[in-house]
Amino acid sequence: MGEREEIRGRIVDAATTLLRDGGRESVTTRAVSTAAGVQAPTLYRLFTDMSGLLEAVAADGFARYLAQKHSQALTADPVQDLRRGWDTHVGFGLENPAHYLLMYGHPAPGSPSRAATQSLDRLRLLVERIAVDGRLVVSVETAVAMVHSAGVGLTLNLIGIPPEDRDPALSGRLREAVIAAITAASPTSPPNLSARAVGLKAVLDQVGGLYSAGERALLDELLDRAAGAPPGS
Repeated sequence: MGEREEIRGRIVDAATTLLRDGGRESVTTRAVSTAAGVQAPTLYRLFTDMSGLLEAVAADGFARYLAQKHSQALTADPVQDLRRGWDTHVGFGLENPAHYLLMYGHPAPGSPSRAATQSLDRLRLLVERIAVDGRLVVSVETAVAMVHSAGVGLTLNLIGIPPEDRDPALSGRLREAVIAAITAASPTSPPNLSARAVGLKAVLDQVGGLYSAGERALLDELLDRAAGAPPGS
């Protein structure tokens, strides 16, 4: 590691510690510079401004969160893997509330960070495995949006509640409600038309060169239409 990267890492670590111990208000130029043992101009040279530094701290938080998620081996039950992913997400937020608020509390409209995109990619992987298994009854895009929105909203809500006042069963109840809304009850149940269409589209996403771009566009349109068929179709 070069001197520049060593100093950069030291600054991010100092800001991370200040954020964890004192919240966003404690992360000031003077406090970070003092804790990292550098002059303020060094901070500005490496991060431009405080927003740049906070973005680097958020990216560091995402990296640790993703490392935690990727350390979980996938099993033969994709729905159970999604449950574990949900619990990891909520657990990370409650254990690192200041980081989580920095990562999710003030999103920039239309411009998700690279780390946030990587997190959604991991969620998409979990959801696509359910689709391939024939158990997803909404589109992959809809399922990802539902799980992400519910998980982030729940975590932000719980962070705002004193630990002693939190309902310990709330996360599990919401998790199961979302899973029930996007999946079939059992992998042994005959998939309905919607589940079959979603599953086929997920499988085709893993196969390249089978159709031309025009053919795939038409097929996607037909599969999306079938995926929106009424339950029981």
